Amino acid sequence: MFATLKEDIQVVFDRDPAVRSVLEVYFCYPGFHAVLLHRVSHALWRRKFYFLGRLVSHLARFMTGIEIHPGAKIGKGFFIDHGMGVVIGETAEIGDNCTLYHGVTLGGTSWAKEKRHPTLGNNVVVGSGAKILGPFKVGDNSKIGSNSVVVKEVPPNSTVVGVPGRIVISDGQKPEQRADLEHGQLPDPEAKAISCLFDQIRALEIKVNKLTEKQTEKPTGKPVPAKRKMNKTE
Repeated sequence: MFATLKEDIQVVFDRDPAVRSVLEVYFCYPGFHAVLLHRVSHALWRRKFYFLGRLVSHLARFMTGIEIHPGAKIGKGFFIDHGMGVVIGETAEIGDNCTLYHGVTLGGTSWAKEKRHPTLGNNVVVGSGAKILGPFKVGDNSKIGSNSVVVKEVPPNSTVVGVPGRIVISDGQKPEQRADLEHGQLPDPEAKAISCLFDQIRALEIKVNKLTEKQTEKPTGKPVPAKRKMNKTE
């Protein structure tokens, strides 16, 4: 238990440059509190103390603004930065060394009592406000951009942005063991498409201008009529 607690504290120091002391982590980090309380509620849930598990989960939500269902499975090195508004559903599964920012939802799309929430692989980073909805997997080492809405499976080493989420980088370079937090530096496919359209328009304008210049410079080819000699009578 103490080894796990020490690991949770170290995760905060590794991924949040604003932290100053262990005391600050103990008393001022809602993500840290939510993970600790989830371990209690999950242990109760596994032992079929469903009401007590939900009660602990509800108290954690009241204290931290983070709602983690006691049935959710969470791996090692999990970090929730800021945390307000994070929702993790009952059948969600989270791998090792994952990072979630505030406003993230791991939600379901069905009312059936079955696997209906997403599974995150290892080293996944989910940007603030992102929604991952459905019983599919987000592959290892993937990044989900802020405010993206992901509704289908994501292969490993991918980057997803947009609504609905689109894969803009697939099978990218595998990051180091620690999570890659640069979720704000993601490509914008819409801006790239618009930029390509502008480039094509400029190229067409240049071609049209050249054709127009050639038409104005080109002689008409019609013979110039000769001046008619006037008769004396005229």
